[in-house]
Amino acid sequence: MKILKTNAADDGFYMPAEFSPHSGCILIWPHRRDSWQNGGYAARRAFVELIKIISLSERVTVCARYEDYDEARRCLPDHVRVVEMSSDDSWARDVAPTFVTNGKEIRGIDWGFNAWGGLEDGLYFPWDKDNKMARKICDIMDTDCYDCRDFILEGGSIHTDGEGTLLTTEECLLSKGRNPHMTKEEIEHKLCSMLGVSKIIWLKRGIYNDETNGHIDNICAFTAPAEVVLAWTDDENDPQYEISKENLSILENSTDAKGRRITVHKLPQPSPVYVTENDCLGLDNMNGEPTRTAGERLAASYVNFYISNGHVIIPQFGDKNDEKAVEILQSLFPTRKAVGLKTENALLARDILIGGGNIHCITQQVIALNSDH
Repeated sequence: MKILKTNAADDGFYMPAEFSPHSGCILIWPHRRDSWQNGGYAARRAFVELIKIISLSERVTVCARYEDYDEARRCLPDHVRVVEMSSDDSWARDVAPTFVTNGKEIRGIDWGFNAWGGLEDGLYFPWDKDNKMARKICDIMDTDCYDCRDFILEGGSIHTDGEGTLLTTEECLLSKGRNPHMTKEEIEHKLCSMLGVSKIIWLKRGIYNDETNGHIDNICAFTAPAEVVLAWTDDENDPQYEISKENLSILENSTDAKGRRITVHKLPQPSPVYVTENDCLGLDNMNGEPTRTAGERLAASYVNFYISNGHVIIPQFGDKNDEKAVEILQSLFPTRKAVGLKTENALLARDILIGGGNIHCITQQVIALNSDH
């Protein structure tokens, strides 16, 4: 593995769309007791069910700590690869490399990671194990790696159509805890030079109360070139309403890198999901302080879905809009099967949500050079 100091775009590389064929998926086995309630066992059950679906159409690699390797290997299907790797938490989308390609070769980008805001407003400390994961994963995947550790960026904060257009939010990328020494224009230049994009559409804010400072992957995502889904509510009394309305206006008045108008499909929000007292009792404190408060609203969203080669896997919350979200996404991905992440007796997405995210947050794609996988 070579550590590269050049710009990916100058080398002819770009970031493909998530709906493009890809060769695999990376996850990290959950273990942090102040993130995952009751020792993480419910979260692990959710991970296993998710991995079973993803692994039907692409190779899955699970990174597990030394302490957890044997359990992960026992719980996961034989055809899922498990590798030992240190981590601080389980957010593969944010700490694994962003993969780019020139059509003949795959390379990874090793961004800096500081737990969504560092000492300004980050969610845990330390984060040094997470910050080293991208480079280790590139080594495992036998891909060269761009060194971008001087630039703080999480994978969940960017979304591309694979044709030159990138979505992100000002709330996240312009936050004080990321790259406060850089202007918006300098951040744009960095993204364009590393991801091979030429047009960035900046939404203002993400999902209400999103502790990642408004990651794009919870509020808006490309489903095809010039088409997106946007988290939406018709309830004007919900604080999410003004956020989504503002973003809708931006999108409907934007064009992509090829000059096409953006078609917006509204994806209804579930009813607000709140932390319960029982949830709090199942979580360890972090540095003597609780990580959750009873009554706290969680950033639940159906936009945080995962696109595998064969499926679109969608969070479910026991809400009236669960089936509607599946129906909408099925219509937008006709060549894949839309499925909700749940079992007969459990809403598995909620177990992940307690930890601070949804399905998309814990998965990172490994791109393919062709449609064979």
